Amino acid sequence: MNAPPSTALPVHRTIPQAPGFDNSIALLSEGYRFIGNRCDELGSDIFGTRLMLRRVVCVRGEAAARMFYQPGRFTRQGANPPTALALLQGHGSAHVQDGDMHRVRKAMLMSLQTPASRARLVDLAEREWRLRFERWPRVRRQVLIQEAQAVLCRAACAWAGVPLANVEEEVLRTAEFSAMIDGAGAVGPRNWLGASLRRHTEQWAHDHIVAVRTGRPVDPESPLATIAFHVDADGEVLSNADAAVELLNVLRPVVAVARYIVFGALAMHDYPEWRTRLAGGDDAALEMFVEEVRRFYPFFPAIGGRANHSFAWNGLQFDKGDWVLLDMYGTNHHRATWPDADLFRPQRFEARKDNGFDLIPQGGGDPASGHRCPGEAVTVELTKSALRLLAGAIHYEVPPQDLTVSLERMPALPASGFVIEGVRPA
Repeated sequence: MNAPPSTALPVHRTIPQAPGFDNSIALLSEGYRFIGNRCDELGSDIFGTRLMLRRVVCVRGEAAARMFYQPGRFTRQGANPPTALALLQGHGSAHVQDGDMHRVRKAMLMSLQTPASRARLVDLAEREWRLRFERWPRVRRQVLIQEAQAVLCRAACAWAGVPLANVEEEVLRTAEFSAMIDGAGAVGPRNWLGASLRRHTEQWAHDHIVAVRTGRPVDPESPLATIAFHVDADGEVLSNADAAVELLNVLRPVVAVARYIVFGALAMHDYPEWRTRLAGGDDAALEMFVEEVRRFYPFFPAIGGRANHSFAWNGLQFDKGDWVLLDMYGTNHHRATWPDADLFRPQRFEARKDNGFDLIPQGGGDPASGHRCPGEAVTVELTKSALRLLAGAIHYEVPPQDLTVSLERMPALPASGFVIEGVRPA
């Protein structure tokens, strides 16, 4: 029988320690600001604490991201809450693999993100948006998060080779993917709902994989075919279950982009001068705007890793198996990297080049070789396309509502979901 993880604090550490024996409750109550609050209080970008009774080192900032995303340094196995892993990645996915298995599986996923493939997905989403725009004037109010998730779900499924048959299936699949995303940062009912619905979605994906493998015609260039017939590093095709998991890992992140679209709409509402620029077709302004949306608004709070081997960093010794949490939200708001970090200023990206470690809303490092999200480029393009249309293709009003974004709730959204009314063609 394996011994339980040790909760003893290694005596050779010299890093500051957060007050309290265990800070799990504080993490749940403070949300995105948990790590940053303690870094600010301790005057350090690194500190030690316990979460779920396990010793963890929390870090933030560009230097910490470079340390964390050093190839081969950390494994994701046993490093993130199992409730979040089950909803956002799934067991048997590329996310929890290392070495050659991760490299080969990640290469397969990256092959789905060619410029031509991304353009096709964006075109499908734009078509769905325009169909929505035709219907919206006949309905008094729309909740943008719900509409954006439905648009992206339909587009993603059509792109992947598993088109939705009718409105009923669209509603069901959208609800399932949305519950997985919304439940990943929670404990209790939201997480239970996401887990329950995911089982239905996995069976749906499993049925598509089996159908293709037993002779159903499919576009050989589609993500469905690519995943179904992928040969892993061990020379074996994926099991039906693992192939279904990877199919969901291609579809669900597309639906999650709806959150950036809603945050972008919120930013256009709060900063109307930017909506005017975007409506005018200024693509350079749109690029800056979307990058600032991704930096400024909360998406993933943190990512965990366990050290694959001992190493030294900044005079500190890390041992094999040490658990480290990198503060993604805090790194995107670190004042040493981002002057006026708590202000929304798209112009900061006018001449800025991404170095892979200062802006990490979806992870850092090289997506081709590391654990950074392979769909980050398509996230940017889908968000740009949607905001361009919302700014220039329609007019709408934003009625009084609760638009506050609570950083205690993970994942975060405007409380109202961003309601619009009076939609009409521009």
